[in-house]
Amino acid sequence: MPSLKDVRNKIVSTRNMQKITKAMKVVSAAKLRKAQQRIVQMRPYAHKLQEMLSHLSGSTEGSDAAKFFDNRPVNRVLVVAITSDSGLAGSFNSSILKDSVLLIKNTYTNQYNAKNVDVLAVGKKSAAFFKKNNYKVIQEHTTLFKNLNYTAAEEIASFMIDQFLTKNYDAVDVIYNRFKNAAVYIPTTERFLPVPVAVEDDHKAAAAASQGSTQKHYSPDYIFEPSQEEILSRLIIQSLKTSFFRALLESNTAEHGARMTAMDKASENAEELLNKYKLAYNKARQATITKEILEIVSGAAALAG
Repeated sequence: MPSLKDVRNKIVSTRNMQKITKAMKVVSAAKLRKAQQRIVQMRPYAHKLQEMLSHLSGSTEGSDAAKFFDNRPVNRVLVVAITSDSGLAGSFNSSILKDSVLLIKNTYTNQYNAKNVDVLAVGKKSAAFFKKNNYKVIQEHTTLFKNLNYTAAEEIASFMIDQFLTKNYDAVDVIYNRFKNAAVYIPTTERFLPVPVAVEDDHKAAAAASQGSTQKHYSPDYIFEPSQEEILSRLIIQSLKTSFFRALLESNTAEHGARMTAMDKASENAEELLNKYKLAYNKARQATITKEILEIVSGAAALAG
C-alpha cells in the first residue's frame, strides 16, 4: 500500500493539473466564441461565391478564365493539409493527418508511387508529421493561426493558383476540419483547383427523367457588365482566395471547440482520479491510525502483564 505522503503528493499534482485544464477550457471557450462569429459571418458570402463560380463554368468557354476549370490528366498533385500549431485537442490533428495519407495513397496511388504528390503544410503538426514521414513538403506555415487574417490566406491561395496555372500541378486538394458545433467537427476534403463545376442540374434532370418528366433544367444565365472576361477573371480569383480563407477559419474554429471539449473531459478525468486518491488516502490514514492504536494497546498490555 502506498504511503500517506505518496498519495498526498498525487492528490496535490492532480489538483494542480485540474486547475490547468479548467483554465485552458475557459480560454478555448473565449476564443471559440470569437472564431465562431467570424466563420458564421464568412460562410454565406463564401458559399454564394462558390455557387456562382461553379455555375459560371459553362460561360468560360473560349475565354482566358477557362484555365481555372481545366480538367487535364492528373500527373502531379498538391495536397494542402490544415492542422493546428499545438496539441491537446483530442483527435483534431490525427483525423486530418490520417485522411491526408489515405487520400495520397488511395486516391493518388499512381502519382504517389511516381513521387508526384507534394504537400503544403499549414500548422506545426502537419509540417512535423509529413517531414517525419518523408513526404515532400514544398511549403510550411507554422505561425499562421497566431494572427489569422485574410492577407496571409491570400498569399497562400495565390501561390496555389500560380502553381496550377503554370501546370506545376494538375490538381490541388485542401483537407481541413469543418466546424459544426463546439463538440463536433467534420474532416473535409475539397477540390481547390481545377474549380469544380455545378452538378445540381444533372441531378435534377436525372430525377425528372426517372419520373417520366420531359422538363429541362438550365444553368443560370448571367449578363456581364462591363465585360465577361474581366468579371470572370476577378470573380474566380476572389472566390478561390475566399474559399481558402473560409477553410482556415473553419479549421481554427473547430480547433478551439475540440480543445475546449478535450480540456472539459480532462477535468472530469482529473476529478475521478482525485476521488480515487482521496479514498486511497483515507484508507491509508485509517490503516496508520489502526496500527498506532494496536501498538499502544499492545504496549499497555505488555506493561500490565
